[in-house]
Amino acid sequence: MSNDKLVSCISDFKKSLNGQTIKIHNNDYATVALRIGIFRRNLGTTAAISTSVLFHDDKKVIVKAEIFIDGKLISTGLAEELRSASRINQTSALENAETSAVGRALAMLGLTNDRIASAEEVSAAIVQQDKQLTTALSELDKVSHLGSYKSWLTDNQKLMQSVRTNNPIAYNEFLEKFNKIKSKLETNGVIKNG
Repeated sequence: MSNDKLVSCISDFKKSLNGQTIKIHNNDYATVALRIGIFRRNLGTTAAISTSVLFHDDKKVIVKAEIFIDGKLISTGLAEELRSASRINQTSALENAETSAVGRALAMLGLTNDRIASAEEVSAAIVQQDKQLTTALSELDKVSHLGSYKSWLTDNQKLMQSVRTNNPIAYNEFLEKFNKIKSKLETNGVIKNG
């Protein structure tokens, strides 16, 4: 393997970070998609990403990713996803574990901005740890009239703003769930459209 290819790839990654990272708790994180894109742009078909499932059952999935350049193993990454960790993981734990393992392997390769974890990994961990969002959505689902809906909005405004500012990926997931519940409340006549 030509070390120049990998060094060039890492250099291109560092140059490409400006405006391409996601800020979570005042730290910048690269997405897995950005890492893969720059990896492929620089190394093309001289590089390969191989993934394998090391373990899976009804509770969790463990995936290993390996990065090869010119047929030589250069780096690896492991990821574990719990099927109960989120609604998405109930159907896509394998895919999420694979994405995380690839992101970690690329970070171990050197495609990192001083953070091994990807934006997706950090966001998922924060969402999992942040029971406030789950509680807020559960309370919203129990709203029975317009007054309690307005009260819910007032009570949760700071939480929503904080998540939106500090964790945009988690906020987008939260917003998707919020909109589903809001739509149900509108359909049931609890609140008016708008």
